[in-house]
Amino acid sequence: MAAKTNAAPQAPRPKRQTYLLAAAVTAVAIAFVAVRFFSAASDTLSRTRENACRAFQPDAVPAALQNIEAPNFELPDAAGHMVSLREQRGHPVLVNFWATWCPPCVQEVPGLETLANNLEGTNMRILAVSVDEDWDAIRRFFVKGTKIGVLLDKSHTIPKTFGTTQYPETYFVDAAGHVRYYFANQRDWSKPEAIACLESLR
Repeated sequence: MAAKTNAAPQAPRPKRQTYLLAAAVTAVAIAFVAVRFFSAASDTLSRTRENACRAFQPDAVPAALQNIEAPNFELPDAAGHMVSLREQRGHPVLVNFWATWCPPCVQEVPGLETLANNLEGTNMRILAVSVDEDWDAIRRFFVKGTKIGVLLDKSHTIPKTFGTTQYPETYFVDAAGHVRYYFANQRDWSKPEAIACLESLR
């Protein structure tokens, strides 16, 4: 006759414990997928913004401006307020050198006007440094006013600190104060890629 055992049958796993385990596994899986999704989305956005900058066919940043802070300047605006490039830290800035007597500069201004309108309410800036002789020429040029941040460099020395005496020339300065992109001659800044490019410099 077989001996009896006192071993009790194994109790089934409580349903609540099984539910919690399944929920935990599901949560981990969702978190993993979310991280991969947002990482991929971030990479895609970064590439999109870089491509936006490339759409304007940037020239090579001058060697003297690489890996250093952009040369600072302090110039008056039309109201006489002094504006410095260093004060713009934390904001992407488009720095444009131009003059009312420069035909390609004049052709470029409408695009800058459009961009200035589109940047209203953002933390991005345009500083258009004119090398005209006085404000009279600029006021006659912008007879209806402008939202472009126009500054006047009567000395004509500021462009030289960036390595240029040719106009127009444009420099995209990132929020940390470094020149990231350089554009010799005119571009059409009314294109939406201009905003996307500036946004990549936050």
